[in-house]
Amino acid sequence: MIRTATKKDLPYILEIYNDAILHTTAIYDYKAHTIEDRIQWYENKIQDGYPVLVAEENNTVIGFATFGSFRPWPAFKYSIEHSIYVHEKYNNKGTGTLLLKALIQISNEREFATMVAGIDGSNEKSIRMHKKLGFKYSGTISKAGFKFGKWLNLVFYQLELEGPKNPIES
Repeated sequence: MIRTATKKDLPYILEIYNDAILHTTAIYDYKAHTIEDRIQWYENKIQDGYPVLVAEENNTVIGFATFGSFRPWPAFKYSIEHSIYVHEKYNNKGTGTLLLKALIQISNEREFATMVAGIDGSNEKSIRMHKKLGFKYSGTISKAGFKFGKWLNLVFYQLELEGPKNPIES
């Protein structure tokens, strides 16, 4: 089941996020976050009007997803960048795809034009999932990060959304 996250979900979201920090190159960070960090993150997302979704199975949060501004300048207001993380025990079961489809639906309802994915170049599963849902490769930043003793390449994929019926400059 995909639903809107609540503050009660933050310990689960934190566990999933910290596992990704400590054991993968999905997040270019070195240190685990605190529950205070996640509370602030969640409150900022809600205040800014961005969705925070969770995937739940048997009353347990097994993944989460959100999106936010791609860049802070006004002309980027129709572009968003998303994040999806799934608990390691639930990888390869379609959870990420369900979360991404829900984000795409919300993005289209809110009339965004472009959804961006920044993915570690070695994350073949995430790249496959994005391609399957229509994302197109849009570039690589070589040596974008350094983690676990190696250079990391950041690849970008983008999905053209329905966009606004009448885009404006303001």
